[in-house]
Formats: sequence, structure tokens, C-alpha cells
Amino acid sequence: MNQNPMSPDLNPADILERIRVGILITNEQSKIQYCNPVAADYIGHDVGAVLGQEIAEFIRHPELRLEADGIAEAQQVLLGKRLLILNFFPLGKKESMAGRIITLQDGSHVQNLMERLAQSQSLLEGWENIFENAYDGVMVVDTEGIIVRITKAYCHFLNVDQEEAIGKHCSELLPNSRMEIVAQTGTAEIGEPMIIAGKEALVMRLPLRENGKLVGAVGKIMFRDVQDLRTLAEKLDLLENKIKFYEKELEHYQKYRYTFSSIMGSSPAILKAKALAEKAAQGKSTVLLLGESGTGKELFAHAIHAAGPRRNKPFVRVNCGAIPSELIEAELFGYDAGAFTGAKKGGKPGKFEIANGGTIFLDEIGDLPLGMQAKVLRILQEKEVERVGSNQLLELDIRIIAATHRDIEKMVSSGEFRRDLYYRLNVFTIQIPPLREREGDIILLSEYLLAKIEREMGVKPKLLDHSVEDLFKLYPWTGNVRELQNALERAINVAEGERIFIRDLPLYLQDLEGGHTPRILQPLALEVAEAERKSILKALKLTGGNKAKAADILGIHRTNLYRKMEKYGLDA
Repeated sequence: MNQNPMSPDLNPADILERIRVGILITNEQSKIQYCNPVAADYIGHDVGAVLGQEIAEFIRHPELRLEADGIAEAQQVLLGKRLLILNFFPLGKKESMAGRIITLQDGSHVQNLMERLAQSQSLLEGWENIFENAYDGVMVVDTEGIIVRITKAYCHFLNVDQEEAIGKHCSELLPNSRMEIVAQTGTAEIGEPMIIAGKEALVMRLPLRENGKLVGAVGKIMFRDVQDLRTLAEKLDLLENKIKFYEKELEHYQKYRYTFSSIMGSSPAILKAKALAEKAAQGKSTVLLLGESGTGKELFAHAIHAAGPRRNKPFVRVNCGAIPSELIEAELFGYDAGAFTGAKKGGKPGKFEIANGGTIFLDEIGDLPLGMQAKVLRILQEKEVERVGSNQLLELDIRIIAATHRDIEKMVSSGEFRRDLYYRLNVFTIQIPPLREREGDIILLSEYLLAKIEREMGVKPKLLDHSVEDLFKLYPWTGNVRELQNALERAINVAEGERIFIRDLPLYLQDLEGGHTPRILQPLALEVAEAERKSILKALKLTGGNKAKAADILGIHRTNLYRKMEKYGLDA
């Protein structure tokens, strides 16, 4: 087989899997982050059992130095009855080391050679077959440094004839050879750099003994060109960085932020929704959350995932209305390298792929373009996804939670939403009640949110004045819990003293007091913000909650509208 393992057509993962050398990658705590099949075979464990464990759990030796200290070195270790040659290469400099690459080579043939030579009465008897069939570059010298055996592979590498090489002093073939020194001192040299045939190679030199007496040395080329090893190390370093990036991404997605204990309220309406959600959490069916903007649909989605059997798997949130239409396919389904201009090298997994095994939350599903609705429907039906630019299908084990603030049945009737997709989503539907229907919850929620915001801001606790509580009970809260939180945060920033009064609330709430407290002019920025908020509410009301149309009326991009809605507590 003439395939070059360092071919540029192969990516780093292919190299790691095909190379005939064991490869381990450890982090700065000496925990194994990567193990290729050859290394797993050498240490006698499955790859899955090795990952995340300290290397000392699998490779033990009284003189073996396993701590990462930024020094490249090599050592030989007996694992059971097998001799392994270990080379350690630091990733980064000592002061900023990210770990090490450890190569493992089978030294059993050298071990066997040494054992059989020790039993032999002559270095020249019985080794013809071993050396004639040896693939590696191996040389044997006596105590004077005279070559008594050398493989054809080594001769080919040195461009010399095998018969002419035998009987010569090792320094004639290799001017900088230390074989004679090893044969006389008995001190092994492993992983030493050496210039051979104009290339920097890595070699090992082992003493040979017979009945405890030094009789020569055997040398072997470990890597014929160190540059190949450096190239591999660079690719491994790049691969390690990619692994760390995706680990951080996955860690981000795996964190759910809310549980059912985060859903505050004692009104019958919220308790009914919460009870349904708790039942939904134990099943596998698709869940559809319906409710006005700001009612807490995302909070319910997090809680359902956290209480279910997939709680330790990824939770991926996608705001279907906030992603530009030209990017939504690549974001949801991912793409392969070269799928389009500007595509990342190596491609990128989509949201469905990242959520595999866990839960994907399709927020604002009602804003998903019709063309994408058909593709999402296919994923729900077939349980598989195909990256953009790829012809390979990835099977999915995923739970779907969808949410919308829009009247989705009306959208189905008007042709804005696919009927078949609606039936796929409308399996376990939960209606989240608006704040105005949660009798008795407004003050409880206000106190909970007030304490939460104060902790986050690091300010002293404040109390709501009775006049504020009365006003909160009368106000319809069209923006629901998000609007309440926004109003409280504004009040905490403005209020002086230990109480929050009506004068500390946003202007539109002060106006509701009926003139009991004269309204004081606010700074221009706050006046503009109030006007902007009212304009957004009017546009949404005029368009029946259609954000794309509302953005057109307001003359801004839909993504910008989402940012402003979140800023003013109007987002779902």
C-alpha cells in the first residue's frame, strides 16, 4: 500500500485513525482528551473507557514522568509483557501549555530481538529471517561499534548496499552515530534527534546483554523525518483547538436555566399550565406552547427539558423569527465545507444536529418561512437531517418543543402555516395564561422579580409602595411578565430610599395614576425609549402580532425589531 499517511487530502482525523502509531492527547491536568484505536489496543482498554481519565491510570512505571512540564522527551515502558516506546511532545510553551501529545510505538520486536540475542551464542546466528523481513530501519553493532546486522529497509533509507554495510564501523554510515557509546556504557537512548540522509529523524538505541554482560547495541529509526511529526503535531494541535471549541459550544447548549420551581404563582390558571407541563416532561411527544409575548414560554420549555429523561443532554433554543431568511437553513441544518461562499473549513453542525439526543426549542415557530416549514416537517417525520451541501443523512433522536404567540390556527386557515406541520406540532398543547388572567399572582411575581433584579444588580432591597401595588393590580400588562420585569428594573434604577413609588415607574404607568402625581419630564433618551415602545406595540397590534409586517411598517429590519422588543420587555 503506497498511500502516504501525510497526504494533504486527508484531514487530521483521518491521519489519527490510519497512522500505525498510538496517539494520546492529554490536557494540562494529564487527563486523556483523545485516544486513537492503536493506542487503545496498546493499553488494553476501549477508547470510551480511556477518555477523561488520567494517563497514570493506564500507564504506570516507577521512573515514568507523566506530568506535563513543557519538555519533549521519550521513555520505554513495559505494559504487561509488551515493551512500549513513549514519546512526549508538549502542546504550547511551558508557561502556556495546553497539554501533550503522546505517541506509543510497539517495541516488542526489539524486545524479542534483545531476548533472543541474550540467549544466542552468537550475534550472527538465527537472525536472517528477522532482518530480511523487517520493515523498520534496525541496526545491530557489537561493543566496538562494528555493524553485525542491518535491515534492508535501513540500507535503502541510507542508500547503501546491505552487504557492504555489514562489517563497517557505524560511524562510516552515520558520522554522528552513538551506537558504540550505548554498546559500551549500557545506557539506553530513546527518542533522540539525529540527522540521517539529510533529514532530522528520531531514533532509539538500546544496549544488548548476554548473561548480564554487554555484547552490543541495537538501534531503530522511530520517525524517518521529524518534520512529518511536527506537521502531524500542528494538525493535532488544530484538531485539539477545534475539539475545545465544540466542547464549549456543547457545554453552552447543555445548560438549562430554569426548572418548574422557577415558575412563580399560585393562581388556578398558572397551576393548571404547570401541571400539564410536568406531565409533558415525562413523555416523548412534541409539545406546543401557546401564549402571548412575555408569558414565559421559554421558561416552560426549559423546565420541561430539565424535568425529563433528557435533562443531561443538550437543550438548544432557536428563535425562528430572529434568524435572517437567507441564513436560516444553514443555522438549522448545518453545512459541509464548500457548501457556499464563506462556508467554514470543515463545515458547521446545525441546531438540530447539536441538539441530537436532547431537546430543541423552536421559539416563534409561527414566524418560520413557508419554505422552511416543509423542511422542518420532513425532519419531524423522518427523524433525520441533511447538512447543506451534503448527501449524507444523520439520524436524529430528538425531542421537539415549539412555541408561538400568534394565532396558529388562524394562520393555517389563511395559508400562512402548513396544516400538516401544525398537526405534527399540535400533539401536547399547553396554553400559558397572560398575567392579567393570573388572579393574585401580580404582587407575588413583583416581589420575586424585585429580589432577583436586586441580587443581579447588587443593590439594597426595596419595597413596593401600596400605591404601586394597587396600580399593578389594575394595569392589564399587555407585555405580561417581561413587561413587569422591565418596569421593576427601571424603578430600581430611579428610586431613592427604601421604597418604590409611582414616580419611579415608567411614564406610561405614571400616566395611569390619573394626575395624582404631576409627571416630571425625563431625560430625552428615556422619552424617546417610551415613544419607541408605544410605536412597536401599535405596529404589533395593527398587524395581529406579525413581526415581519410590523417591522416593515416601522421601517426597520425584523432582527432589529426583535432586539427592541427584548429591550422593552415585549419579547415572547
